[in-house]
Amino acid sequence: MLNLVLFGPPGAGKGTQSQKLIEKYQLVHLSTGDILRGEIAGGTALGLEAKKLMDQGLLVPDEVVIGMISNKLDANPAVNGFIFDGFPRTVAQAEALDNLLQSKNTAISGMIALEVENDELKKRLLLRGKDSGRPDDQNPEIIQKRIDEYNNKTAPVANHYKGQQKYQGVYGIGAIEDIFNNITAVIDQY
Repeated sequence: MLNLVLFGPPGAGKGTQSQKLIEKYQLVHLSTGDILRGEIAGGTALGLEAKKLMDQGLLVPDEVVIGMISNKLDANPAVNGFIFDGFPRTVAQAEALDNLLQSKNTAISGMIALEVENDELKKRLLLRGKDSGRPDDQNPEIIQKRIDEYNNKTAPVANHYKGQQKYQGVYGIGAIEDIFNNITAVIDQY
């Protein structure tokens, strides 16, 4: 089973590359952002709580996210694998994900990290905010807070996977197809 963590700061291109990887490798996409936005759109209690936190650029509690991921894994027992987009975001989440996958007799195959400079991230997110209507992509202060959250809490997750020799950085600026080809060259080594 091919289980990938697609990693990078907000605006690095994870969503764009995820779609291409899903098609090529026939993976199930597990985007915690999409799962949470679905809960928000559905007006569930979890969705309302998550919206409050997300609108402030903060993270949703680990146990909630791990529970949602476990349900998604159980709902897709006979697949080629999963691509984790936007998760794990903390070392604690990475450890919880490793434990969850181990309990299901599988593991993370590798982490692909899209590397993009902060100025480019801000530019991409503001452009996306104009098109998507997402409030967290329209406010420069919230964008900066999200990037800071990533740098302070999420970037250390890379060390978790480096320690397992599962980390590979890929430069995330350039033509979408070139970035995709660089990612697939890494994946094809697994």
